[in-house]
Amino acid sequence: MNVTGIIEIAQRKDSNGSLALDRIVHADCVTALKAVPENSVHLILSDIPYGIGAEDWDVLHDNANSAYLGASPAQEKAGTIFKKRGKPINGWSEADRAIPRQYYEWCSSWAPEWLRVLKPGGTAFVFAGRRYAHRCTAALEDAGFSFKDMLAWRRERAAHRAQRLSVVFERRGNLRAEKEWSGWRIGNLRPSFEPILWFTKPYRIGTTIADNALEHGIGPFNEEAFLRYVGRPDNIIECGFETGEGGQHPTQKPLKLMQALIALSTREGQTVLDPFAGSGTALVAAKRLGRHFFGFEAEEAYVRICEERLR
Repeated sequence: MNVTGIIEIAQRKDSNGSLALDRIVHADCVTALKAVPENSVHLILSDIPYGIGAEDWDVLHDNANSAYLGASPAQEKAGTIFKKRGKPINGWSEADRAIPRQYYEWCSSWAPEWLRVLKPGGTAFVFAGRRYAHRCTAALEDAGFSFKDMLAWRRERAAHRAQRLSVVFERRGNLRAEKEWSGWRIGNLRPSFEPILWFTKPYRIGTTIADNALEHGIGPFNEEAFLRYVGRPDNIIECGFETGEGGQHPTQKPLKLMQALIALSTREGQTVLDPFAGSGTALVAAKRLGRHFFGFEAEEAYVRICEERLR
């Protein structure tokens, strides 16, 4: 969809002056957001790319490497068993050290538009990877957002992929080192949680959150509604997938989790935006809770999945 088409959609409003699109738009959000009217969205809820190379769309730097995403001769020969390889923290070259900065620059390319379209006092919940969450936080703060809190979604299942160092030395035939380094691993501890960054758009100086609630209908959080989905009003959230849910996107999140965040920060009839909609879980959650919604997604295959789920 071109920018003109996006503008025509974005200019449709309900009787309260809020966007009432209730649809997914096949478009890149960096371009498409420019057509959305300012102060028109109550909540931005998005599981953004983490920049760690989970898929092609998750490569957000300009540093190509022959061993990245299965492009080296050795990986091509090995086939699907060794298709992808992430970049180690130490990097394979000096250019790899620039990746965190480039992730910040990528976040900075859309953060000002997020701030512009959000209503004063509105919330932005951002799922961000543990490695670069601080870069996302800095980008949104530099754009003008206030960083309210970091929530932690505790995953029910998480694979522990840290390699045993003794096995490495065993394969090398270094039996002395194998024994010496028994119990040591290469990698990380089990990734049992994912950060959810909580930002707010500053409201008018000289007013309070209570004043903003009356003026714009947002600002405070609905603890009572939140507790319908989680056990306690904690910033550590335990909320898993329902039976049969999942498998529609590599980074899909539970529908119940998205519903909890929407119920926490918005009221019925308000508008939720997901600029990186993926398979549309945030939009489906908004629809179930009686909120208006719209989202952008650059990958056509996921747009079709989202449309089917919304039907």
